Amino acid sequence: MDIKEAIGQKLLLAFKGKDKPSDEIVHALREYKASGVTLFRPFNIDSPSQLRNLTGQLQRLARDTSTSLSAGRGLPPLLIAVDQEGGQLMAVGEGTPLPGNMALGATGSAELARRAGEVLGCELAAMGINVNYAPCVDVNLNPQNPVVGIRSFGEDPTVVAALAAAMIEGIQSQGVAATAKHFPGHGDTASDSHHGLPSVPHSLERLKSVELPPFQAAIRADVKLIMTAHLALPALDGPDAPPATLSKNILTDLLRRELGFNGIVITDAMDMHAIRQGEFLGADALKAVNAGADILLLTSDPKDQERVYHALIKAAEDHTLDAEETLVSAKRVLALKDWLAVQSQPDLSVVGCVKHMAVADEIAERSITLVRDHAGLLPIHLESNQRIAAIIPRPQDLTPADTSSYVVPALANSLRAYHPNVDEFVIPYAPGHSDISNLLLQLKGYDLIVLGTLNAYNQSGQQALAREILKAGIPTIVVALRLPYDLAAFPEAPTYLCTYSILEPSMRALAKTVFGGGEADGHLPVAIPGLYEAGYHSTR
Repeated sequence: MDIKEAIGQKLLLAFKGKDKPSDEIVHALREYKASGVTLFRPFNIDSPSQLRNLTGQLQRLARDTSTSLSAGRGLPPLLIAVDQEGGQLMAVGEGTPLPGNMALGATGSAELARRAGEVLGCELAAMGINVNYAPCVDVNLNPQNPVVGIRSFGEDPTVVAALAAAMIEGIQSQGVAATAKHFPGHGDTASDSHHGLPSVPHSLERLKSVELPPFQAAIRADVKLIMTAHLALPALDGPDAPPATLSKNILTDLLRRELGFNGIVITDAMDMHAIRQGEFLGADALKAVNAGADILLLTSDPKDQERVYHALIKAAEDHTLDAEETLVSAKRVLALKDWLAVQSQPDLSVVGCVKHMAVADEIAERSITLVRDHAGLLPIHLESNQRIAAIIPRPQDLTPADTSSYVVPALANSLRAYHPNVDEFVIPYAPGHSDISNLLLQLKGYDLIVLGTLNAYNQSGQQALAREILKAGIPTIVVALRLPYDLAAFPEAPTYLCTYSILEPSMRALAKTVFGGGEADGHLPVAIPGLYEAGYHSTR
């Protein structure tokens, strides 16, 4: 392997195209001998069958690309990666709608986490995906965290570690490489690294007790990749700390040497604005590689791909890139590809199969958490002619790491399975004064309100709506459909449940529970500020 081909193995590219690889990606793979691609919704993904066809074409392209990397003809198998976490981030929307990590945290079950991982891995393998950017092992301690939230298993490092390790084992048992993210921990930040550079102001001792244990558990579970975070860590890098992605103190000294990780270090997306863009991207890519990154997760912009490749080639020529370490890094990537090459591909019929849907339903049912029912509204008992108003904010993506906008609200339909007289009200995510006034007029005459909230803890319009509805005198069940923190914004709510997900299995489980067909066995995986500690389980 020569240095140019070793540098190519550091590049994970992206492109726009669904039916076939674009001309740009064909050129890039042939020119750079890249390690693979990341596929994104909506640029590359429509359906499981379309995806299997596209990944097959990509792998054939690799086999037909001349290289000296392997003894045989062509490139080694491409890494083909997606974000298929479950819950709010599902690159493949037609996969089994698993409720997500915080729902698993509410169950506290490592066995369910492992089975969820098996579902994720099996379905991705069937579609030709061999790397999953999951699980998110961040410990979500900050209610204001805009990017992690329900992607986390919770706020207890021990629980997060156990569930993360189990999910990794499940994913990798199906021949798909798992990725623990976002190192060294994105759970206690109040800003989104897609838009800027967050800082984690804690000491190394605190990091070792809270943020790092889930990564240590992931390493013990033989996780194949760890993804870096674009956040600053002053405890290790001083007051002008760079993103962890660019820090040798973090990637080499902490992750490699102290924690003993021998797998692939992959960066988070290099188009996020904690990283310098445009003409400076090549320089930051070189910093990431010198810090210890094996793979750079690049954008679909051919100019960015060219900038990075040529910046690394130039650095190799002027010896600002360590050639020996670059070859060692490439060998780590090839070792992963060797592991992937012997894995089998399941039939596409596994995607959304009955067995997998049963796992989603069990997670959903065991995660429903009853925080309080001071009003004694549960289980619901209504005459058939009595009316229920089901209210839900229109789902939208609250961060680039979100696919909620694709979800069609299913709250009302789920309630109709138990009661014939349910009307649906889908309101703006951020309702204004007129939205609230109009809705209150329409709610007159209803006998029960089921009010869903979506991160109302940080949304003043939803808070105002909840307070006005609670003052209206109509019996009201409030359901946090995303993060549990919402109750802290309107603590007067007498009946409050959490689902941690807006996906259909969670809506069905909620309806079953509130009508007395199931128990609300979930426990709070995070504390509700000023009200309840994590692990709280209501006895009504």
